[in-house]
Amino acid sequence: MKLLTVGSNVIHLKNYHNLIREDVSDILFITDRINEKFAYDKIKLVPFSIKNPFQIKKSINKIKQIIQNYKPDIIHIHQAGTNAYLALKASKNFKIPTIVTAWGGDILDVPDYNFLYKKLTKYVLKNAGYFTSDSLFMASKMQHLAFPDILDITIANFGINIEKKDLPKENIIFSNRLHKKMYRIDKIIESFKRFITDRKQENWKLVIAGEGDETSKLKQLSTELEIDDKVEFVGWLDKASNNEYYFRSKIFISIPTSDATSISLLEAMAAGCIPVLSNLPANLEWVIDGLNGVIVDNLNNNFIERALELDYNKVKDINSYIIEKKATKEVNRKKFIDLYNRVLGNI
Repeated sequence: MKLLTVGSNVIHLKNYHNLIREDVSDILFITDRINEKFAYDKIKLVPFSIKNPFQIKKSINKIKQIIQNYKPDIIHIHQAGTNAYLALKASKNFKIPTIVTAWGGDILDVPDYNFLYKKLTKYVLKNAGYFTSDSLFMASKMQHLAFPDILDITIANFGINIEKKDLPKENIIFSNRLHKKMYRIDKIIESFKRFITDRKQENWKLVIAGEGDETSKLKQLSTELEIDDKVEFVGWLDKASNNEYYFRSKIFISIPTSDATSISLLEAMAAGCIPVLSNLPANLEWVIDGLNGVIVDNLNNNFIERALELDYNKVKDINSYIIEKKATKEVNRKKFIDLYNRVLGNI
C-alpha cells in the first residue's frame, strides 16, 4: 500500500509514523517545513498558508503534481486545518480515498476564531471521506459542524507504550503541559500553595516540566507565594526523564481550558499517577470523579487534597485496566490499519 500523508512536521506526525510504519512500508510525506528532529525517507515540502491567494493556487497545484506522480492508494491528512483544505482541493478530481485525523484544537478551538476558519473547517469535514478522532466528544463536535452530513469517524489515538519501572512513589505532584494561558499552570501553583498551607502538607513537591510564554511569570508567582523552594521547574524533558517523573509522582495534574485526549494523561495513568483534571468532556471519557481520579470544577478549592482521599490501589488498578483496553499502541495501531483495509475494500 502506498500512503500519502499530509501534515505539519511536528511530534504528533512523527508519533503516527512510528505507530504504523511497520504495517505501511511505502509512505510519502507532504509537510510545510524541514524539522531535523523528525526525519522521513520520502518528503515533499509545500507551504500550508492560505494568506496569499497566489500561494494557495501554487500549493494546490504542487500537491496535485505530487499525487499524480506518486499515485497513492490512500491520502491521510493530519489536522483539519489549512493543510487539509489544500490537500482536499488538490485531490478532488482523483479517485483516491481521503482520511482526516483531527488533533484537537483544529476542531475544538479554531472554528470559533471567526467565520472564515469555521467555513474552512466545514469544507474539510464535508469533503474528506473518512475521519479519526481521539475522543467521542471531539467526534460529536465534528459531526455537529458537518451537519446534515453523516461522518464516518473512527475513535483512535496514537497510543502509548506500557512501561514497567520499579520506582517507589514519592510525594510529587507532576505537571508537564505547555506554559500557555490555556493550560492554567498558574492555577496549579496557587492550588499547591493552598494544599501545603491548609493541610500542612509540607513534605510535598510540585514538579513543573515544559516551557512556554508564561514560564517567567510562573516562576515569579511561585516566588511571590513563597513556595519556590517546593516548586521545581525542570524545563523540557526527554522521554526517559519524563517517564521517570510519571513513575515517581503520586499525582498528575492537567487543567487546561480546552483539550482532546491528552497522551500525557494516558502515560500518567499507565504509570500509576492519580489524575487531577479539568472538567472537560474528553477527560470524562477516561476519568470518573472520585473513582479513578479527580475532576476539578472549582479552581479556588483545595482540589489537590481530594486526590489523597481516593483509594490509591483502586485508582491504579482501574486505570491500568483502562489503558490496556483503550490506549496502547497495539490497540490503536490495529484501529488505523483496520481503517486503511476497510477504506481500500470500499473502493
